[in-house]
Amino acid sequence: MSDVEHSTELRPETDVLTRGFDPKLSVGSARPAVFRSSTYVFSSPEEAEKAFDIMGGRAQLTPGESVDLVYSRFNHPNAEIVEEQILPLEPGAHAAAVFNSGMAAIMTALLAVVKPGDSIVYTVPIYGGTQTLILDFLQSFGIIGIPVKAGDGDEIDRVIRNARNPRVVLIETPANPTIVMTDIRRACDTVAAIHGSAGDGAESPARPLVMVDNTFLGPAFQHPLALGADVSLYSATKYLGGYSDIIGGVALARDAGLIKKIRAKRSLFGNILQPDECWILDTRLPTVHLRMNRQSKNAQRIAERLANHPNVEKVYYPTLFENAEQARIRDAQCDFPGGLISLDLKGGKAGAFDFLRNLRLARNAVSLGGVETLVCHPRTTTHSGWAKQALDEAGIGDGLVRVSIGIENWRDLLGDFERALSKINL
Repeated sequence: MSDVEHSTELRPETDVLTRGFDPKLSVGSARPAVFRSSTYVFSSPEEAEKAFDIMGGRAQLTPGESVDLVYSRFNHPNAEIVEEQILPLEPGAHAAAVFNSGMAAIMTALLAVVKPGDSIVYTVPIYGGTQTLILDFLQSFGIIGIPVKAGDGDEIDRVIRNARNPRVVLIETPANPTIVMTDIRRACDTVAAIHGSAGDGAESPARPLVMVDNTFLGPAFQHPLALGADVSLYSATKYLGGYSDIIGGVALARDAGLIKKIRAKRSLFGNILQPDECWILDTRLPTVHLRMNRQSKNAQRIAERLANHPNVEKVYYPTLFENAEQARIRDAQCDFPGGLISLDLKGGKAGAFDFLRNLRLARNAVSLGGVETLVCHPRTTTHSGWAKQALDEAGIGDGLVRVSIGIENWRDLLGDFERALSKINL
């Protein structure tokens, strides 16, 4: 820990730069160094015994007590630093765990709490990898996945009430790639009303945990834990990392005991984020809000100008919501609209491909959240494993393209999009 005294008076932008790191432990280095080591020397045999007892759950640390590190599959200094420094960016978080991918974070968080016979209620559309994990992998072990349409509060309530042994309610909001928003607080209130309040303890087997994939708008613009969720999940590859050069994932929770369970599974699976990537991620955290604010402003200007383009059927973006309930959710749980836009283009797949091949500044690539603008065709890339009916029902049409706006000058990007749109052969 840093020798700076931390309190609720420190604002996130300050706290993220001053906590979780003591320069005296790194030869006075002003910023964390990379601790590239696989194993650690114990200070004594007794401390080695204590470290394994703590790690195995046979003993507990007292407040302010520390324990020797053991082995980098379990933990290492760079993981400890970034897990501490990310906390102020996520209001309500008391503990975090970092992983070597966003999918690793989702998988490990789920496998820390579900068992055969349990159900996972999840919103759709959702990231294709998450859906494959639930339907193709977890269901083969007797864990039931129950899809429910994103944004449909009444249906989500009904499914939570009627699900057999619900253990997790997994929400991705906004939905990928349709930008549909789901009311996080309502889902949390429904879980509490049916199965008991959060005060009964997140470990209670009777109460499902609400987990939110917060990659699209967090941590700057949407705060699931403050809205009652138990776990906030990220692909750190995206906005947290911000430069399309690392793969990582993060799980944050209000209950430190829940993160302890997740870390235990992480130790078993060996999917902790490696020291170099932790160091890189840590250097990016202080600029998350700066980057996301620029990307959101750029995206809003571009989305609102493309809404009336003759070759665009529809623009999906939070400030352009026509549905009153979607607008209400946006206003209730989002600080700003974010950097993701989806465009439904005229001409279907051919029109979308014409658009993609004629871009000059924006890049045709999957992923999102980087400082550069990326555009992809979800139906043939990120969601290509879905059945045609599922794609149609989710609104992922042949003409839909997803745009992740970067930090370039928005006027240059708008000109690039307008030129590419003019090349669509209708």
